[in-house]
Amino acid sequence: MAERRAFAQKISRTVAAEVRKQIAGQYGGSPQLFKNLNVGTTTSNTVPLTEAVEPVDFEEYLITHPPIVESGPLRDLIEFPPDDIEVIYTPRECRTVVQAVPEDGDTDPHVRDCVRSYTEDWAVVNRKYHKLGTGFNPNTLDKQKERQKGLPKQVFEADEMPDSSSYQDDQDDLKRRSMSIDDTPRGSWACSIFDLKNSLPDALLPHLLDRAPNEEIDRHNEDQRKANRHRELFALHPALDEEEPVERHCVPEVPKEHFGQRLLVKCLSLKFEIEIEPIFASLALYDVKEKKKISENFFFDLNSEQTKAMLRPHIQTAAISTLARSAIFSITYPSQDVFLVIKNSDSLLMYHKPCIYEKLEKLRGQSEQFCQRLGRYRMPFAWTAIHLMNIVNSAGSLERDTELEMKRKGSWSERRNSSIMGRRSLERTTSGDESCSLTGFRPATLTITNFFKQEGDRLSDEDLYKFLADMRRPSSVLRRLRPITAQLKLDISPAPENPHYCLTPDLLQVKPYPDSRVRPTREILEFPARDVYVPNTIYRNLLYVNPQSLNFANRQGSARNITVKVQFMNGEDPSNAMPVIFGKSSCADFYKEAYTAVVYHNRSPDFHDEIKIKLPASLSDHHHILFTFYHVSCQQKQNTPLETPVGYTITWPFLSLFLSVPLPGMKWVDNHRGVFNVEVVAVSTIHTQDQYLDKFFALVHALDEHMFPVRIGDMRIMENNLETELKSSIAALNSSQLEPIVRFLHLLLDKLVLLVVRPPVIAGQIVNLGQACFEVMASIVNRLHKYLDTNQDMHGRNSLLSSYIHYVFRLPSPGGLGGSVHYATMARSAVRPASLNLNRSRSLSNSNPDISGTPTSPDDEVRSIIGSKGLDRSNSWVNTMGSKSAPWGSSPGSAPETMQVIMLGYFFWCLTLSLSGCTAFPFPLCPSLFLCLRFDFLTQLFHEELALQWVVSSGSVREGALQQAWFFFELMVKSITHHLYFTDRLESPRKNRFPERFMDDITALVSTIAGDIVSRFQKDLELVERLNMSLAFFLNDLLSVMDRGFVFSLIRAYWKQVSTKLYALQNPTLESLRLDFLRIVCSHEHYVTLNLPCSLLTPPASPSPSVSSATSQSSGFSTHVQDQKIANMFELSVPFREQHYLAGLVLSELSVILDPDNEGMFGLHKKVVSVVHNLLSSHDSDPRYADPEVKARVAMLYLPLISIVMEALPQLHDFTGTGDIFSMKQLKKETEGEGNSMISQTVAMAIAGTSTASRQHGSFSAESSRSLLICLLWVLKNADELVLQKWFTDLSVSQLNRLLDLLYLCVSCFEYKGKKAFERMNSLTFKKSKDMKAKLEEAILGSIGARQEMVRRSRGAFGSQENLRWRKDMTHWRQNSEKMDKTRAELEHEALIDGNLATEANLIILDTLEIIVQVLTESKESILGGVLKVLLHSMACNQSALYLQHCFATQRALVSKFPELLFEEETEQCADLCLRLLRSCSSSISTIRSHASASLYLLMRQNFEIGNNFARVKMQVTMSLSSLVGTSQNFNEEFLRRSLKTILTYAEEDLELRETTFPDQVQDLVFNLHMILSDTVKMKEHQEDPEMLIDLMYRIAKGYQTSPDLRLTWLQNMAGKHSERNNHAEAAQCLVHSAALVAEYLSMLEDRKYLPVGCVTFQNISSNVLEESAVSDDVVSPDEEGICSGKYFTEIGLVGLLEQAAASFSMAGMYEAVNEVYKVLIPIHEANRDAKKLATIHGKLQEAFGKIVHQDGKRMFGTYFRVGFYGTKFGDLDEQEFVYKEPAITKLAEISHRLEGFYGERFGEDQVEVIKDSNPVDKCKLDPNKAFIQITYVEPYFDTYEMKDRITYFDKNYNLRRFVYCTPFTLDGRAHGDLHEQFKRKTILTTSHAFPYIKTRINIIHKEEIISTPIEVAIEDMQKKTQELAFATHQDPADAKMLQMVLQGSVGTTVNQGPLEVAQVFLSEIPSDPKLYRHHNKLRLCFKDFTKRCEDALRKNKSLIGPDQKEYQRELERNYHRLKEALQPLINRKIPQLYKPVLQVNSHR
Repeated sequence: MAERRAFAQKISRTVAAEVRKQIAGQYGGSPQLFKNLNVGTTTSNTVPLTEAVEPVDFEEYLITHPPIVESGPLRDLIEFPPDDIEVIYTPRECRTVVQAVPEDGDTDPHVRDCVRSYTEDWAVVNRKYHKLGTGFNPNTLDKQKERQKGLPKQVFEADEMPDSSSYQDDQDDLKRRSMSIDDTPRGSWACSIFDLKNSLPDALLPHLLDRAPNEEIDRHNEDQRKANRHRELFALHPALDEEEPVERHCVPEVPKEHFGQRLLVKCLSLKFEIEIEPIFASLALYDVKEKKKISENFFFDLNSEQTKAMLRPHIQTAAISTLARSAIFSITYPSQDVFLVIKNSDSLLMYHKPCIYEKLEKLRGQSEQFCQRLGRYRMPFAWTAIHLMNIVNSAGSLERDTELEMKRKGSWSERRNSSIMGRRSLERTTSGDESCSLTGFRPATLTITNFFKQEGDRLSDEDLYKFLADMRRPSSVLRRLRPITAQLKLDISPAPENPHYCLTPDLLQVKPYPDSRVRPTREILEFPARDVYVPNTIYRNLLYVNPQSLNFANRQGSARNITVKVQFMNGEDPSNAMPVIFGKSSCADFYKEAYTAVVYHNRSPDFHDEIKIKLPASLSDHHHILFTFYHVSCQQKQNTPLETPVGYTITWPFLSLFLSVPLPGMKWVDNHRGVFNVEVVAVSTIHTQDQYLDKFFALVHALDEHMFPVRIGDMRIMENNLETELKSSIAALNSSQLEPIVRFLHLLLDKLVLLVVRPPVIAGQIVNLGQACFEVMASIVNRLHKYLDTNQDMHGRNSLLSSYIHYVFRLPSPGGLGGSVHYATMARSAVRPASLNLNRSRSLSNSNPDISGTPTSPDDEVRSIIGSKGLDRSNSWVNTMGSKSAPWGSSPGSAPETMQVIMLGYFFWCLTLSLSGCTAFPFPLCPSLFLCLRFDFLTQLFHEELALQWVVSSGSVREGALQQAWFFFELMVKSITHHLYFTDRLESPRKNRFPERFMDDITALVSTIAGDIVSRFQKDLELVERLNMSLAFFLNDLLSVMDRGFVFSLIRAYWKQVSTKLYALQNPTLESLRLDFLRIVCSHEHYVTLNLPCSLLTPPASPSPSVSSATSQSSGFSTHVQDQKIANMFELSVPFREQHYLAGLVLSELSVILDPDNEGMFGLHKKVVSVVHNLLSSHDSDPRYADPEVKARVAMLYLPLISIVMEALPQLHDFTGTGDIFSMKQLKKETEGEGNSMISQTVAMAIAGTSTASRQHGSFSAESSRSLLICLLWVLKNADELVLQKWFTDLSVSQLNRLLDLLYLCVSCFEYKGKKAFERMNSLTFKKSKDMKAKLEEAILGSIGARQEMVRRSRGAFGSQENLRWRKDMTHWRQNSEKMDKTRAELEHEALIDGNLATEANLIILDTLEIIVQVLTESKESILGGVLKVLLHSMACNQSALYLQHCFATQRALVSKFPELLFEEETEQCADLCLRLLRSCSSSISTIRSHASASLYLLMRQNFEIGNNFARVKMQVTMSLSSLVGTSQNFNEEFLRRSLKTILTYAEEDLELRETTFPDQVQDLVFNLHMILSDTVKMKEHQEDPEMLIDLMYRIAKGYQTSPDLRLTWLQNMAGKHSERNNHAEAAQCLVHSAALVAEYLSMLEDRKYLPVGCVTFQNISSNVLEESAVSDDVVSPDEEGICSGKYFTEIGLVGLLEQAAASFSMAGMYEAVNEVYKVLIPIHEANRDAKKLATIHGKLQEAFGKIVHQDGKRMFGTYFRVGFYGTKFGDLDEQEFVYKEPAITKLAEISHRLEGFYGERFGEDQVEVIKDSNPVDKCKLDPNKAFIQITYVEPYFDTYEMKDRITYFDKNYNLRRFVYCTPFTLDGRAHGDLHEQFKRKTILTTSHAFPYIKTRINIIHKEEIISTPIEVAIEDMQKKTQELAFATHQDPADAKMLQMVLQGSVGTTVNQGPLEVAQVFLSEIPSDPKLYRHHNKLRLCFKDFTKRCEDALRKNKSLIGPDQKEYQRELERNYHRLKEALQPLINRKIPQLYKPVLQVNSHR
């Protein structure tokens, strides 16, 4: 086949490029950021990543590279789908059953336009695939959950582990069985084998022992691995924690009628005390604060049928609409000031007789005749009001204002104040009373009984507001009102969403309206308290007439009971009254007149009536309102008519003018003075009620209808001054009020667009209004934004405007509006064509040159102006012409081409003539042709005109347009789309869609706006951010409709401007703006197609003009291309960036921002990573790319990501938690000992407030790193394997190693955390971070926390002028809305997903490792170690059973391919592998065990085959098991036993090796392992008893005396256990012992002077170390294979052990020992000349000695207790005594409680007793069935000679072997007696080893007792007291309290057995026994010393006390003198016998 489909074949021919190798040589790192290296020297000059390359000419490329595939998903990647964009007309939803339209089929053009505007369909541009762009990424939406359905549950051992509690029970009976350590002697093989033989093996793996070729094994493994994989990686990855993504454009709300919060009021009943006549009621809302009525009246009546019958003569049949008893009120601005006012009126009969009440009976009789006579009149009767918020707030509580309510809401007055405050600071449209919500209260039923009499003289609204204000505070005003007894019941509730049977204020039925016979609910029209800014969307034309007051006081005659009749007239004749006045209640719908209520006998009445009129749509001069004033005669008199007219007046709606001109036959009442006040309120969506708007619309319609002169009010505008008037009226629109502008916004903008598109021809002149319209649009749009800033979306788009563009805006329909204007004008001007003065040549050149069909005859209307769908260039005009109009008699189809040319020529010639002023035409002119040409010539395309106007605008207009650029951009885009759609050009080639000029305008526009962004971002960040996003959205939209190469060049223009500025000024804000821009552009739904994913980076066959000539077909390129191709695909090479243009930009940004040298961009890491993350997760879920082949193409766009992440490796967050994960030599390790430092250096520096010079390691937050790594894994998962393989082949060793390090990090990053971790995280408050360390790093360096915000600010990342309301995404302190406590199911789900993610991530890593292994050549075998390291690391992490079986399969394949690797080179890895396999062998999951056993067996077999002996594996396995057993908490020997049995089974079944020694060796090994297991079982029993456990481990270690490797392992296990329990001194001892052991064997192996000689060297550190000396006969020689082969038996190992020991000593506070350890280390480093290490050591030594100095007197090491165990229950502990070392300051009670509790739990609480004294225990006296523990506090004991050497506190607490405790007793058996009978026993204990040792309790091996006589006890006491005094006296700094305490105890009078008593008992007489002379004398001297010390102490105290303690001091001195006097005789009496011998000798001399 000519067209080779296989992507792979093309690649396979590539030869590894030399160029690549050279570069790799120059640059050890990744091939990525050679920023300025020349990638392909011959290809093209490179462009640095910071700049954008020239894009490929997209359209050209598609033409020159026809797709290889015919159809299918790959074919769809190449081009946008044909149905990409459509314009849909959707019918607007109508609330009412029938559309609201004027009844009279109105001809008024304005009305017509309004109605059209309210009824026409929405014109919506639909981008069909828009929802697939990244803005709607399911990862950031709730769709994530759906994509996770049906995930398999991964089985993890971590989740399977039993709870420690249930496990405990099984162990308890074991414990009870026996306590002996030595039940079975070690090495009882027989029983061990018996156990093993009887256990069951796991299932064997089939074909494991067959020998198959490696390729076949690999293939099989791969098939297994690839089966049933999860397709979408990102569905498993939690979405990034972002605010609303910047690229998401929310669809604006559909324009609809405005409603406030809605309230349903149902009137249930109304009863009055006297019920003799009908009562009529009305409800309305009033706002007291605003002094405004805020709703129309709702009229209802609850009269009985019988009462109603009284009025029958006056009432026509009641219409159903007037029978409503429930109403829905709307309140836009609810506040505490809203009242519901109920007014009642009755028929006019009661109040002309004041004494009426007495004659009730009589009245009932009269009322009927009254009703018949006066029934049509009403009279104000009573009123009441309800405070609405009271109801709403207390609805649901029993009383209205209970105590509870008050607490909940604050008192009324308080609340009112707060609401007033709120109102004062009120912004234009927000309501200050947020607390007043009417939406959620509970429905309430009210019964109102307090009505007030409606006084005739207090009817005005002013009075009402006063009363209402007083209702809120009880005041005297209301008390003066007359109460009326009545009862009204109302239901008040929030209105339901779609109530049934509802009528609008215009009486239209609202859907749903199932049955028109049902009593309706009325919607009551709101008169909002303040302006409401919502465009009109329905036809409504109502007028409310409110007569207010009348003053006939000066009129003669009987005008007293006055009513006003109101009529709406359409002429002079009385019959011209129109039936347009709405009825009230229980009457007809409409009337011709209405009467106001009568105020009895009042010549100057106030009225409170509201007359509602339905206005005709178009008003003429005949329409007016007529008021007739009548006097009503109440009493029936002879010759008195019922009504006497007393006056008339008229008014015109909307003119509000009263007549001031006297008409003939008219007489003025009261001589022209104002007599009658009336208020007229119009609620109309036809009449603007704004003079400027009125004038504008009138002029536009005059043009439209061509009716001159135009009358506007009093003005008459002639045609000649129409142009100036029109222009001034457009400019004057700025003076309009905002509210009418918003209400008529849709119509206004439509008209302005029309004027731009069709410049009117006035008096033969074309008037270009483009500029005027553009200016006024800009200004209107800005006003809306400024005043209505609350309804904007996150991009700052005003919702009213965006919904106008989205739903309403369309290009004016062809023909329709305004066609006739031009026609008429032209007909006249056809004779004088010279009038065609086209005054702006620019607009001419820019207007649309496409010309459509001509009309069939000159008399026809111009039908197709833009030509319905006839504008494709391929259509010639002639084809659309009728034969009639074909000029010059040619037949319609003769020569279309020439015809077109001739006609065009003719047209332009005529035009030229007309322009030059020539009037004579060469031929007779066909008017229809000229008209058509001329007309089409005048129809401009809106987007072209808009672009032009914008480009040429300047000053404030340009600024205004910039402020709201989004509006004009979106308008332009919709216009373009409409134009293309309706002219069928969406099919035509993109290059021909638009004229050159338009393209130039767009280029200029984009360029200047980019310039604005760059120049103003520091001054006006908010504007620039909006502008930047608007521009990005604009370009995104253009990509759907314009030449894409052109749009790319626009993007490049923007890029260049930003880059230039960035180059000069490294500002993160600018970079951040560019990221937002990029992110929005890339959110295009066809982003992948735009990147040409099917191009293979070959040089363009026909290069586009933009590509530099070097790139084009220079011969150099074509020869080079094969080599270059693969490298180009993985690097941001120029060809890559040219052809994958947008992906190139994204990855370049990533690369540049992640560059560690790019210091300032540190704060943008998260942002740039989220751009990439978002794109990939969107591709991942995109149904169009589900096919794997397609996904591979998509992944190809991101191949350079791999090298970018490799480059960034050192900066990534360290998920391994070790601080240094990388084996790479070239990654310089930051600090020594980082491995165990808790927080990495970077963080430490950040805490200190400095930043590391080069932020090497871990400068990324955990979150960003994780996002970046998941992106990397996605690329590795989906990229074509052959391509990856090819690239890996080309990579150097160091690069491959770095890739492996990256995979290693990925393993840790996506490790499964386990269900328990999720539960823990749930209970903790933070759930983001994986652990505390990560959290801390995150807070200090990462993406959260205020500090980083501050750091970023200080780096200048975000200016302080940030407007937080607008930039939502910058508010870090957003409320944490996610509730922390998740349900069980949610936690399960999280764990399920995390498990699947971990499995999939690790499988991707495994796939990649397999590819790496396949490309290995001999030169690169060194990286195998790295591969193995990643594999082992993945085994060490929490893994699912599924992953582990594939992992073991890969490991087996690896070992069989490269056996030497493990057994000869990577010996440490071998040990590690054995440990991992053994751990898996003890897994609770059988499949894991099966695979692990298989791997272990094959490992032994392989080792055996290499050298017929598998000593290495044997040794490693044994050691691994030992360490596993020692360290693992939850290790299960039962499972391991099964695995051992499985291995034995394999050995038995292995036929090949049956004849060798192999099976026997395996058996030996397995039995040995089983022995260790048995020990483990014992250890398990003592898991809870730390001392016993350590004893057991100690014993096991002792058992391995002859096997150094294993002894070392167990010593380390012990060290680990000690560290866990914070016994650092013991852990250090274990490490010292380990080091001594290693030293012994090293000194045998190699004779190096600087190494320690053996144990002896360590004697100074601990005297116990000598037990490690290898001097016995059975010592193995270290030369044997497999002996001393561990990593510790080397010089480095020794150094490591010692360093750890030093660290542990340091943690234990034993700094002197640290010094001793370093004494051994220093010679080694000196010999190695390792200055760096020496510097570190000396630093640590300085630290250690510094601490010794600082902590002097504050150090504490341990407390010691003697513990004895008595009782058979203790097994071999019976009668054993130990010294226990406990942490410093442990009290006796604590250890006693611990041991008693522990053994109590074991044997039962009643079985254990603690012996309270420390006397010797007589076992015979103890209960044999109980366990007894004796615990005594002991202190270190030193002989006098020892004290010389033990000077410091450390000396006295280190190397301790002797301890002492004292027991007081008397000879008669009591513990305490009088002084003279008090003896004391000192017991001195000696232990077998010195403390600290490798265990915390040591056996006592020797005991001696010393008994002191009473006088000796006294001497000791006095010495102690004297010492205390001396210490207190000389303490520095002095401590007065302490001193006084000691003094008080020494000289105080009340001291029992005090010094005085001691002296009196022992010194009063000279003892009779000469043996006691010395003691007597010693005590006497003690007292001498004591009194001396007391005196010193008193003197010292005197110097310390203040004046307030003088008296106390005197008291002390008195006491002292008394004591001294009492002691004097006793102290001075010497024993003569003691002095005699001396004298005698002297005398002899």
